[in-house]
Amino acid sequence: MGNIRNHRCRAHAGNPDDDQLTRAQRDGSAFEPLVRRHSAALHAYFARRAPAAADDLLAELWLQAYSARRGFDPARGPARAWLFGVARNVLAGHWRDTRQERAGGPHSDLVGDPWQAVDHRLDAAAAGPELRRAIGDLPPAERELLLLVAWEGLSPTEAAAVTGIPAGTARSRLHRARTRLREALSLSLHGMTKENR
Repeated sequence: MGNIRNHRCRAHAGNPDDDQLTRAQRDGSAFEPLVRRHSAALHAYFARRAPAAADDLLAELWLQAYSARRGFDPARGPARAWLFGVARNVLAGHWRDTRQERAGGPHSDLVGDPWQAVDHRLDAAAAGPELRRAIGDLPPAERELLLLVAWEGLSPTEAAAVTGIPAGTARSRLHRARTRLREALSLSLHGMTKENR
């Protein structure tokens, strides 16, 4: 186990964001460059999932990340993945609060599935409706991994850290999600070709 931990530490050694976040654990002013570097990407993450609340969610993210900065451990993954993990938690809280407001009080501890907001923001080319339907049909865990990799530009390992699963599990789920999308789009396009004959 020690060898794995040491290997991970070496793998992340020299990452400027990891170094910056580690320094910010002792010196709060070292946190500011992270805000400048990652605000645009994190705002985009929120804007694609909850467009009307993106600004507020980004502000909440930075408050929570600053408060939790001492919990960052580069051995568990890079700073970027850690920030997206905090963003994911902030978004989950937003969906939970939104659901409770609609229900008029406490409703459930389940994390909301923001697919409706994502659906309205997804811009695909000619296969747009089929692609949206195929992504919407994916299991939520596979869909989230796919969107973290495709939209947010995270690596599968970073997406695994964000969702709190092993990297191998993330790669398997991504492979399944991509296979399902290919199959669904292939069937859909094949059906469209038959109709046009």
